[in-house]
Amino acid sequence: MTLTFRLRHVARLLLSSAALMLCSAATQAADPPRPVEGDWVAPRFQFHTGQTLENLRLHYVTLGDRANPAVLVLHGTYQSAQAMLSKDFGGQLFGPGQPLDASKYFIIIPDGIGVGKSSKPSDGLRAAFPQYNYADMVLAQYRMLTEGMGITHLRLIIGNSMGGMQTWIWGGTYPGFADGLVPMASQPTEMASRNWMMRRMLVESIKQDPAWNNGNYTTQPPSLRLANNMFVFATNGGTLAYQAMAGSHAQADKLVDERLAAPVTADANDFIYQWGSSADYNAAPGLSKIKVPVLAINSADDERNPPETGVMQAALKEVPSAQLLLIPASAETRGHGTTGMARFYVRELEQFIKGLPAR
Repeated sequence: MTLTFRLRHVARLLLSSAALMLCSAATQAADPPRPVEGDWVAPRFQFHTGQTLENLRLHYVTLGDRANPAVLVLHGTYQSAQAMLSKDFGGQLFGPGQPLDASKYFIIIPDGIGVGKSSKPSDGLRAAFPQYNYADMVLAQYRMLTEGMGITHLRLIIGNSMGGMQTWIWGGTYPGFADGLVPMASQPTEMASRNWMMRRMLVESIKQDPAWNNGNYTTQPPSLRLANNMFVFATNGGTLAYQAMAGSHAQADKLVDERLAAPVTADANDFIYQWGSSADYNAAPGLSKIKVPVLAINSADDERNPPETGVMQAALKEVPSAQLLLIPASAETRGHGTTGMARFYVRELEQFIKGLPAR
């Protein structure tokens, strides 16, 4: 090997190494900001029942710079903020060039009352914990933003399932606080029909289990596992999807066995409060107050909010600025769980955000 050849070889290696370093730096620069966790504590919080709780804690996760326009992201029942950071949701929305790019927006995702690291019955009060509802949860979110974070305006509120229903409440309770609303997997109407009946059965299945013992159990009641799986199979997953996944008796049994074998991570008291909190939900009286653009996103195979009833379409007539994106049912959708996968609506969401009034 001649000296000239060796020098050229070394030069190529150095250039290659430099290129790799530049690529690595570019990749790191393109990564979304890391989540930052925080807590807001209300010294005294009064619930809709008149009950009060000292030092109510609301945990939250943020992404991005708080100097940027703020976006509130609300999770579903039995979930926490972490669910909204999943690859199917946050991975499609919060990254570079995506609709809610965390380098351009300040993303705020609270754990609702009763879940995650926020105050909940299993912290110690058990069944003596104040009975909260969705209005209480929205009030806590509002106080967290205004009192705890100094935020008086949002660019967008987007919520899924329970978070979708809370988005409707936000619109009617605090008109104009956000420039736009995106309620998903939800309806603004009274909690009723199969949606409520199945929730009521879920709660009753646990409460009527002697092992629950009025909330004073020492081990989780066996009914918790059975009731939860029954509820999920009945109201989440999609008819066509289940047919594709479990189209034979053996496949169906296998899926049931897998669900029943999964560890129970929930607490029965927390669980009862989480599902019971929807009992008096009804955002319809506040619809006429909503003047900002609304993009409602539902799936055609949503078991809890079936579009064939016409309930949603009728309610949206009360909100002239609202439009409905109904995702067609398929073996790829997951019924009520479809909106947890942002790929089904990422383009429409991007267009909606771009169309919001400039500030």
